Amino acid sequence: MTKRISAIHKTTITFFILVFLSCVLNIQPVYAQEKIPVKTVSDSVSIVSDTLHLRLENIQNALNQINSHNKNGYNLGLIRAALPEVEGNVAEIKEDVSGTSRIIEIKTLLSYQSILKDEQLQLSEWRQKLSDYNTDLRKMSEQIIHFSADTLLSSSQIDTATNQLYKTQFNSLQQKLQQSGKITSNTLDSVGVLLANVSKLYFEVNDLQTTINEHLKTSGQNAFSKESPYLWSAPPITTTTNLAKLFRTSYQGQNRILSYFFNSTWDNRLLLIVFGVLFFVWLFRNFKQLNKVPLNPKLTALKFNYIGSFPLLATLIVVLNLTPLLEPGSPPSYIQIIQLALLFLLTIFFKRKIKPAQFKFWLLLAVLYVVISVTIAVINYGLILRCLLIFLNLISIYVGLIFYRKSDRRIISKRYLKVMTGVYFLLNGLAIILNLFGRISLAKVFSQTAITSIVQVIGLAVLVHILSEALELQIRISSCSEGLFSRINLNKVRRTFRKVLSVLAILLWLLVFFINLNFSGALFHIAEVLLTKPRNLGSINYTLGNILLFSLIVYISLWLQKNIGIILGEGGSDFASKVEQKSSKLALIRLVVIIVGFFLAINASGFPIDKLTVVLGALSVGIGLGMQTIVNNFVSGIILIFERPFQIGDFVELADKKGKVLDIGIRASRMLTPQGSEVIVPNGDLLSGRLVNWTLSNSYLRTEFLLKVNSETNFVNAKKIIEEEVLKADNTIKNYPVEILFNTLTADSVELKVEVWINSIYNEAGFKGKILEQIFTRFKEQGIKMM
Repeated sequence: MTKRISAIHKTTITFFILVFLSCVLNIQPVYAQEKIPVKTVSDSVSIVSDTLHLRLENIQNALNQINSHNKNGYNLGLIRAALPEVEGNVAEIKEDVSGTSRIIEIKTLLSYQSILKDEQLQLSEWRQKLSDYNTDLRKMSEQIIHFSADTLLSSSQIDTATNQLYKTQFNSLQQKLQQSGKITSNTLDSVGVLLANVSKLYFEVNDLQTTINEHLKTSGQNAFSKESPYLWSAPPITTTTNLAKLFRTSYQGQNRILSYFFNSTWDNRLLLIVFGVLFFVWLFRNFKQLNKVPLNPKLTALKFNYIGSFPLLATLIVVLNLTPLLEPGSPPSYIQIIQLALLFLLTIFFKRKIKPAQFKFWLLLAVLYVVISVTIAVINYGLILRCLLIFLNLISIYVGLIFYRKSDRRIISKRYLKVMTGVYFLLNGLAIILNLFGRISLAKVFSQTAITSIVQVIGLAVLVHILSEALELQIRISSCSEGLFSRINLNKVRRTFRKVLSVLAILLWLLVFFINLNFSGALFHIAEVLLTKPRNLGSINYTLGNILLFSLIVYISLWLQKNIGIILGEGGSDFASKVEQKSSKLALIRLVVIIVGFFLAINASGFPIDKLTVVLGALSVGIGLGMQTIVNNFVSGIILIFERPFQIGDFVELADKKGKVLDIGIRASRMLTPQGSEVIVPNGDLLSGRLVNWTLSNSYLRTEFLLKVNSETNFVNAKKIIEEEVLKADNTIKNYPVEILFNTLTADSVELKVEVWINSIYNEAGFKGKILEQIFTRFKEQGIKMM
C-alpha cells in the first residue's frame, strides 16, 4: 500500500514538470517576435515622409533668409544717391585740371587733392561693400539652383500617396524658388553694374590724383622758375569769350571745393553758431542789468563805442573773426568768403562809427579787395590781365601808405602796425617783380595774401575792442553786484586779458596769412611731427606733445588750487571786513585739485606708473634728508584739513603773531594781522606750536580798559555813567554783566578796571576808541576829573 502511494506521488510530480516545461517552450517564441520587428510598406512610407518634411523645412528657412536679404536691397539706394555727387566732383576737377589756358593755383590743387583723397576713401569703401554683396548674392544664387535640382523633391522619386499629401507645398515651394531666383538675379545684376561704375570712378580718381601730384611737384620745383613769358613778351587776350570761360571754370572749381568743405565740416560751423548765440545773450543780458536799481549809478555813464544794447552786429564780427581759429584746415577760397562777409559787416559798422573821410578810405580798401580777388581768379598768361594786376598792386601800395600814416594808434598798436604794413609792402613789391618775370602763380598768391592781411588787421583790431568793452561791462556789473570781479584785482585782470587778446589776434593773423600762402598744411605737418615723434631717454619713451601737455596740466592745476577760493566766492583780505567763517572744505578741494592734476599730468605724459614708483623710491632718500621740512608741512596741512583746529576767518594767535586766517594752504597758511600785514605761517608750526583760537566756538571777547579818576570822585555816579555808556555801545553783549573793579589806589587817584564782553574780537580797537570817547565826554559834563 505504501509503495502504491509512493508511485502515485511520483507520477503526479512528473506530470507537473512536463506541464511547466511545455509552458516555457511555448512562451519563448513570442518574446523573439517582439524583439525583431518586421518592416512593412507603411513603415517605409513613414520614413520618407519624415525626411521630406525636414528637407522642406530647411529649404523654406533658407528661402526666407534669401528673400529677407533681397528685400532689404543691400542699401544700394544710398550708394546710388551719393554716387552722382562724387561723379560731379570728379568731373569738375578733371575739367579744371585738364584745361591749359588757366594757371591753377597751388591752393586750388591742394584743395582738389584733399577732395580726391576723401572721395577715394569713400569709393574704396563702396567697392569693398559691393564686392561682399556680389559674393553673397552668387552664393545665394548657387543655393537656389541646388535646391531646384534636389532629387528628393522630384515627383518621380515619391510615391503617389506622399505626392498627393505634399502637392500644395511642392507647388508653393517651386514658385518661391523661381521668384527668389529671379529677384536674386536682378539684384546681382544691379550690384554688378553699380560695382562697375564705382570701380571705373575709383580708377579715374587714382589717375586724377597722379595728375594733381605731378602738377604740385612741378609747381614746387618751378615756384621761382619761369612759367609764362616775360611781361613784355606776353600775348594779349583778344576775346572776351576766353575770359568768360576762364571765370566760369574757376568759379565751378572753387564752388565744388566750397560745397565739399561745407558738407564735411558742418559741425565746426554749428559750434560757431552756438558760441555766437551765447556771446549775444551774454552781452544782451548785461546791458539789461544796467537799468537795475542795485547797481552803481556810475554805470549809466559808461560809453561803449563798439557794442550796444542789441549787439547783433558786434556778435557777427566776433564770430567771423574767430572762424579761421576753429577751421584751420579751410581752403583759401573759404577764407576769402569769410573776409568778404567781414568786409560787408565792417562797412555797416564803420558807417556810424568813424568820420566820413575815414569811411571813404575804408570803401576804397573794400573795393580794392574785391577787384583784386576777381582779377586773381581769372588771370592767365595774357598781357592785359597781368598789367591789371600790377596796376592793382601799385594802388595797394599807395593805399597801404595812407593807412600807415592815418591809422589811429589807439586802435592798432604802433609796433604791430609797423610789422604788418612792412609785410604788406613787401608782398606787393614781390608780386610786381614776379609778375614781370613770368612767375604768375606766386604773384597771385602774394597779391591775395597782401590785401587780405591789411583788411584782417582792421577786423582784428575791432575784435579786440569789442571783447575788451564786453569784459569791461561784465567787470563793472559784477563789481557792483558783489560778483566774481568784486574779489579780484581788476587792473591785473584788464592787463592779462589785453595780453591774451593781443596773442589771439596775432595767431589769427598768422593763421590766415599762412593759409593764403598755402603754407599752413606744411606748418601743421611739421608741428605734428615735432609733437608726436617718439623720443627716448634711456628706457623711457616720450614725445614733446606729452611733455607739453604735462606742463600745461600742471600749470592749470597750480593756478586752480591757488585761485579756487576766488572762484568759489572767497572774500578779499580786508581785516575790518565782515567775518565769513568758511570750512576747511576749500583746503580739501585744493588738495584734491593738486592730486587729480598730478595723476592727470602723469597719465598725459605717458610715463609708466611702475617706473614712477621706482623714481619716487629713489627720491625717498633725498626727500627724507633734504626735504623733511617740506614734507612735514605738507602732512601737517592734510592733518589741519581734517582735524580743523581753526577755519578760514578765525582769529588765532601763535607765539607773537595773531590775526585773522585768510587761507589754509597745503604747505602754509596765511594770516592777516590787525596792522594789515600778511603773515605766512608753515603748517608744521601751526600743528606743533601753541595755537590760541579766539573764535573757535564764537567770536566773543572779554576786553578791558583802565580809567584813572580823582580820589574825590563820586564813584557811584562814575560807575553808573560807565555802565550806561557800555550798555549803549553797539558791540557789547547786553546779557553779560559789566564789571568795574578798583585796580590801584594812590593818595590822590583811583584806577578803575572795566571788563566788558563784546560780540567780535575784530571790533575791539574800534569799541575801545568809541567807548572811551563817550565816557570822557560824560565825565566832563558831570565834573568828574580824570587823572
